[in-house]
Amino acid sequence: MAATGAVSPPSRALLRAIVVVACVVALDQVTKALVKSSLTVGDVRHVFPGLELVDARNRGVAFGLFGGGHAPVIILIVLAVAVLLAYFLSHLDRPLLWLPTGLLMGGALGNLVDRVRGDAVVDFIKPVLWPAFNVADAAITVGIVVLLVVTQLGTRRG
Repeated sequence: MAATGAVSPPSRALLRAIVVVACVVALDQVTKALVKSSLTVGDVRHVFPGLELVDARNRGVAFGLFGGGHAPVIILIVLAVAVLLAYFLSHLDRPLLWLPTGLLMGGALGNLVDRVRGDAVVDFIKPVLWPAFNVADAAITVGIVVLLVVTQLGTRRG
């Protein structure tokens, strides 16, 4: 029996996911606020060869897909977050699943805040030969890769 005050592994996984979500959303929103306060839409700042900071507004999802569909995009994001949350809550005992869940949910919520607040997501990291993106987009991308690794490790052990 667990000692009084001890946190169970499922509760610990949930707490870790919440911390990751909060960190991703906070970092995403702070960096976007910094960009909006120091650049105007269309401005370009060269950081070093191959990387620029820009203030670009994205009304679509990844790389501008589905632009112009504000309500459908928001509904799609909310549904994706709900499905991910349901999956996570039904697999709380899975080692490390909290990490990709936190990254994916944090990224989705960070961009959702922009859509609800201003109808478009602020993208500002612009590598050469690649569309501009932001911290939330990076968290989603890393989250997908980590989710694939974690689920593959789980199937190999099971």
